[in-house]
Amino acid sequence: MMTLYSGTTCPFSHRCRIVLYEKGMDFQIVDVDLFDKPEDLAVMNPYNQTPVLVERDLVLYESNIINEYIDDRFPHPQLMPADPALKARARLFLFRFEDDLFSHIAAIESGTARQAEQARGQVRDGLIQIAPVFLRQKHMLGDEFSMLDVAIAPLLWRLDLYGIQLPKQAAPLMKYAERLFSRSAFVEALTPSEKVMRK
Repeated sequence: MMTLYSGTTCPFSHRCRIVLYEKGMDFQIVDVDLFDKPEDLAVMNPYNQTPVLVERDLVLYESNIINEYIDDRFPHPQLMPADPALKARARLFLFRFEDDLFSHIAAIESGTARQAEQARGQVRDGLIQIAPVFLRQKHMLGDEFSMLDVAIAPLLWRLDLYGIQLPKQAAPLMKYAERLFSRSAFVEALTPSEKVMRK
């Protein structure tokens, strides 16, 4: 059985929980308090961060790698495109999410006031750029829910918490976010600490 060591408020762990619940398979989640990490976390992940996935003698960290492994092991429903060109495109999007959006989370969560404000601006601008996509399609890659939707959902859930206000032009993105939040796997994947993040 797969075991996920998951930070109770960690957006990257949140991604992996969503995938596990989307797959509806047998798994165990070990909640990790990010302010009081167990000693064995540093043994499993040299960066001493969540999430970490353990299955028999395989230990994986980094949410996108974990999620792609789960997707390959349990292909229904498939969350990464099967076509090599589309899969490469999806991976490029995931890379850009990390670089353009998620790389600023640390500054928002624990930077100085000035760093946090700059980081909020970067994330806000990045999300505004994406918003027009949802005038034409339901999800990131078209009409089907995919790994790209999984990847961005935890950030959209935390906008209030992070103090990121989006302008009216981002309305299509917010409608899309509500679609993601209404999925049963998304709801099941929320920890009690995450449930209270949105007003």
